[in-house]
Amino acid sequence: MRLISWNVNGLRSCLKKGFLDVCAVANADMICLQETKMRPEQAEFDLPGYTRYWNSADKAGYSGTALFTRQAPLNVTYDFGDDVHRHEGRVITAEYDGFYLVCCYTPNSRRDLCRLSYRMEWEDAIRDYLTELDRVKPVVYCGDFNVAHQEIDLKNPASNRRNAGFTDEERGKMSALLTSGFTDTFRFLHPDTTGAYTWWSYQSNARNRNIGWRIDYFIVSDRLRPHVSVADIWKEIPGSDHCPVTLELEGINA
Repeated sequence: MRLISWNVNGLRSCLKKGFLDVCAVANADMICLQETKMRPEQAEFDLPGYTRYWNSADKAGYSGTALFTRQAPLNVTYDFGDDVHRHEGRVITAEYDGFYLVCCYTPNSRRDLCRLSYRMEWEDAIRDYLTELDRVKPVVYCGDFNVAHQEIDLKNPASNRRNAGFTDEERGKMSALLTSGFTDTFRFLHPDTTGAYTWWSYQSNARNRNIGWRIDYFIVSDRLRPHVSVADIWKEIPGSDHCPVTLELEGINA
């Protein structure tokens, strides 16, 4: 089973930049999108074989997630927890026979860190939510988590130490999640791989120079680790300032 996660930075824009071609080549069972920046009626496109689920933000043109799936879920829910977490279209949870799939677009702490305190509340709440799901069945958690966990996960760790996405607080929350029964699949298979990034600034020719950050993840319940056969980064795929990340699981049925 193959899953793909991609922050498309505006799906309407990405549709003009080869999105459907990527879907055709990827041949994924589930496609998870973040930062769709749209409502489903705002774009028409042909993607045969997939059922589509959308979670759009209250604010037009902002945030948003989507799940396109070949296998019909048992159940789909939107957002989680308290009302404060339920207005930006950031989470879709699909329940399948063998696992929960959670597509997430984590709030950015912003350049001046004005949203860092909210981000800390979000991190504690989403960790509690994931651990609750994990008590029922294994979890596949994916998306743009807006954090580079380790120094190996970005090009210039020293100069970014207090920047959004690489603060000690954000990194600590990722560590807390990973010690709560979850595994970063890319680092599980590629513990020492450097230069593996999923997001690049549009400035300073950063992508061509590979000055980037790894902030897009597939994280799974620890008991799914034996089933992880592939965890990859498709850095050659254009269309967004992020590239798709992929996960392949063997011996797990939707």
